[in-house]
Amino acid sequence: MHYEGTIIRPPSEAHSILLQVTVGCSRNKCTFCGTYTGERFRIKSDDVIQQDIAFAAANCRRQRRVFLCDGDALIIPQRRLVRILEAIRDQLPWVTRVGSYANAKSLQLKSPEELKELHRRGLGILYMGLESGDDATLKRIHKGAHSGLMTAMGRKAREAGFKLSITVILGIAGRERSQIHARETGRVLSAIDPDYVGALSLMLIPGTALYDEWQSGAFSLIEPAEMLAELRTILAETRLSQGLFHANHASNYLPIRARLPKDKEAILALIDRALAGEVALKPEYMRAL
Repeated sequence: MHYEGTIIRPPSEAHSILLQVTVGCSRNKCTFCGTYTGERFRIKSDDVIQQDIAFAAANCRRQRRVFLCDGDALIIPQRRLVRILEAIRDQLPWVTRVGSYANAKSLQLKSPEELKELHRRGLGILYMGLESGDDATLKRIHKGAHSGLMTAMGRKAREAGFKLSITVILGIAGRERSQIHARETGRVLSAIDPDYVGALSLMLIPGTALYDEWQSGAFSLIEPAEMLAELRTILAETRLSQGLFHANHASNYLPIRARLPKDKEAILALIDRALAGEVALKPEYMRAL
């Protein structure tokens, strides 16, 4: 495989074929993210992509899924992306699902018909970073979209037939807007009604703008108990028709996994026990991105 730069993928794609079709992220301005610092976004050449698909056809017969790296493969023009999906279908017929990151911009650029075409051709799941449903927080972290647009684009993806996995970040609003962020995030998640929600806990990365804000005192990093309180509020305010809500990422202090709505009350009770000191939290040295 012709891998370049930093390769990332969702935890659920750990055993997938990682097919790098773009380098970097088409947005690359979020203040909390240092993944692609200094990396200019570009789409890889069709020739290199086809070579990598051929390599996977010869060497990756045990993997049943493909994940299109890097930060936003959905931004690829429709005809080129269709050709990639056709090649995966033709050369990797054992693959049952293709996944990709998506953001509000890339979803906005695709028409509903184009999204449905991509779904028909095998793109089955999209991973979208909401981070927060609070407009003031989204503006501060330079997300590039307000909550209304994020809601509309998430629903657009769902209506096109995709499984949708949404990530939110505990602590991203700092102390001042902590509970506002939590309530608004629950509101937006409920409006989108995704299949999966993943809550991560903020970890400050040296070299990012948010890290610099923290060092200067302009941003307050909340304590573990405050992050847990945010998690409780988000979960309490989130109403999914039938979705999986999990906070079992390595960054989290209390791993949880809940099928909503049936597990909601039990998990809220668990969080309450943790807030009361009856359940141990993960020690700081065991947290990771």
